[in-house]
Amino acid sequence: MATFKCKMCGGSLEVSERQTVVECEYCGSKQTVPTVKDENLQALYNRANVLRMKNEFDRAGEIYEKILLSDNTQAEAHWGVILCKFGIEYVEDPKTFKRMPTCHRTSFDTVVSDEDYKLAIEYADPFQRELYKVEAEEIDRLQKSIIEISSKEEPYDIFICYKQTDETGKRTEDSVIANDIYYQLTNAGYKVFYAAITLEDKIGKEYEPCIFSALNSSKVMLVIGTKPEYFNAVWVKNEWSRYLSLIKKDRSKMLIPCYKGMDAYELPDEFSHFQAQDMGKIGFINDIVRGIKKVTGNNTVPDKGAAVDRIEASIASLIKRVFMFLEDGDFKSADEYCEKVLDIAPENAEAYLGKLMAEQKVRKKEDLKKCAELFFESSNYKKILKFGNEQLKAEVQQYNSKSIYRKAKDLMGKDDNQKAIALLDIIINDSEAKLLKEKCLQKEREFEAQSANKRKIMAVRAARMPVSTGSFHTVGLRTDGKVVATGENDKGQCNVYGWSNIVAISAESDHTVGLQDNGRVVATGENDKGQCNVFDWSNIIAISTGYTHTVGLKNDGTVVAVGENDRG
Repeated sequence: MATFKCKMCGGSLEVSERQTVVECEYCGSKQTVPTVKDENLQALYNRANVLRMKNEFDRAGEIYEKILLSDNTQAEAHWGVILCKFGIEYVEDPKTFKRMPTCHRTSFDTVVSDEDYKLAIEYADPFQRELYKVEAEEIDRLQKSIIEISSKEEPYDIFICYKQTDETGKRTEDSVIANDIYYQLTNAGYKVFYAAITLEDKIGKEYEPCIFSALNSSKVMLVIGTKPEYFNAVWVKNEWSRYLSLIKKDRSKMLIPCYKGMDAYELPDEFSHFQAQDMGKIGFINDIVRGIKKVTGNNTVPDKGAAVDRIEASIASLIKRVFMFLEDGDFKSADEYCEKVLDIAPENAEAYLGKLMAEQKVRKKEDLKKCAELFFESSNYKKILKFGNEQLKAEVQQYNSKSIYRKAKDLMGKDDNQKAIALLDIIINDSEAKLLKEKCLQKEREFEAQSANKRKIMAVRAARMPVSTGSFHTVGLRTDGKVVATGENDKGQCNVYGWSNIVAISAESDHTVGLQDNGRVVATGENDKGQCNVFDWSNIIAISTGYTHTVGLKNDGTVVAVGENDRG
């Protein structure tokens, strides 16, 4: 039995051997846990988790990297690196009381394209992998929301980074200096990000989009400090470390460390190659303004109207390249150029059209109506409807309707009437679709009449399975859908306490299987013959276990099975 800290609330998690997914008894969060027996590695995981929960992402990330140096197959360590890269903190939703991720290090890069995420997926077991994918999708959704909001912010010239209050909650000298610099630079015609004023009319959840926008648009960051520890304060370091990452990608950006009442050698090591400024020197602010003018390459504030014209011309050129790539069948390049457009203009409908065509691998937009795969749930299609003009929206909606009609007709021919009906409901004001739907409904009524009796019988049988026994263990199904177990657990066959929404159970020898009310199946215990590889089953209505195999009955009357098959 190992003890780990909950990634969401910090509570203690008691984890048994082979267990990789647990539910915290304090906050109710379902989460992945490391698969390590070494006590030193367990301590490193807990230390990294505590630092991450304190938002000390860089220090936590270093510990996860240390774990990976000793064992690169640790999926949980790779996932920990992801949480630190994107600055993920879990906070309690006041309405649902669930722990929800917040992002403090937004990036244009997606989680799913990150190498550490790919390695986490590669080395994870099926249960971990499923949770990682769900969390990655939520983080990417959160990032896209932040980026979309940030795109509406006006660009900044300068970002002032400083510590606002000390340990007692009093205003620091740094904040007083930052305030003076802010007004002098603003009077000089620059747009300056200064948290005390820039964020004063925003609530907490709106901070990150504004900070993200300011970090990416600012050409200069001033890092102000009167004490060495203030430079390394959690949120101060969070801002300047993010800016250093941006500098690596854009050499036109500059960071200027500004110190007072301390030696320049006491500045963070990361600032060693930057020209620091002593704020105690006479004429300091004039030197700063001159330096900023050199960086921006202009002694006057840039003409924003001219900049807008240049941006629009750039977008038009990129869009032209997108459709040239599509005509040539180079869908990867087309998608990449669409992303370049969206980095500049996140609401450009033509870019989303290009992404939809690349996604569906069509060279002309008219070919969207011939797509084998439906696209009405595609995020790119939804963005076209949200941001496109009336003509473009009408065109893609027509292509979508034609595609859906073809698919529904095909499904009806295969007697999959329910799916056909669901698809036809999407098409509005179409006489052909209404006629086809009525035919599907008639066929479905006939099928329902024939199969109603069979479904009742299967439901009764499924309900009569409250207890099941293996060779040396017993499993019981509770009325609330939870499962209890007792007996020998050397193979983990009794690790069922995290299961929920169970309607049937089956145990045999060294493994246990449970059927959920959504038709999915869970399993635990010995898996040497693959008898527990049921995580991808769906639409199951009954289950049964053999000595080293598992069988499931699907709602269409077909059967699936996994495990030993040496005798068929």
